[in-house]
Amino acid sequence: MPIRVLIVEDNAVARGFLTRVVRESFSDELSFVEAAGIEAASAALDLQGQGTEAFRLILCDLEQPDQAGLTLLARLAGYPAIRIATTLHSDDDHLFPALQCGASGYLLKEDRFEVLVEELQRIVRGQPPLSPSMARRMLAFLRAQPLPEGDARALTPRESEVLLQISKGFTVKEIARLMGMKGQMVNEHIRGAYRKLALTSTPQQALLAGATLDT
Repeated sequence: MPIRVLIVEDNAVARGFLTRVVRESFSDELSFVEAAGIEAASAALDLQGQGTEAFRLILCDLEQPDQAGLTLLARLAGYPAIRIATTLHSDDDHLFPALQCGASGYLLKEDRFEVLVEELQRIVRGQPPLSPSMARRMLAFLRAQPLPEGDARALTPRESEVLLQISKGFTVKEIARLMGMKGQMVNEHIRGAYRKLALTSTPQQALLAGATLDT
């Protein structure tokens, strides 16, 4: 059974480029659906309720009009697929709302082809990207949430420590050595922080944060 991939991108050249990136990233048989906007993407997703195989990988462009990309990511919260935001902007102000909406990671469309292939493979392997500045922002946001003691949405001490070390500029390999754990466990803590950011954020918060960039 081929792996179904949904690429949501309003620029035809970019859609073709991202399709090539995905093809190069996997040796598995792939089945692509390309959507130029949220309406076409929604139609493709709705077909799954009629017996169509579920998508396992979704790439969603953040530069669509009226925050359609963020809206789609928010709608897909909890959807059992790897959801990746694609964007031209590398700054945290653009990327953070996508993570709040539940993105599993992000790709910068202006990166070189071989870099995008490597980054996509890393995300699919469970190694999401996280810059020091993004780690600081995640840590501040999650620590500020008014959650009761023991709430499953709160960061664990290990997750907090991993984010803190990343915010200082340490790599996953360096953090593994410092904390006496395998790199795989460090990445698991990063994924845990990703999940909790999405769980403690509302779609309205993410869309509001994204809207301020357009004003």
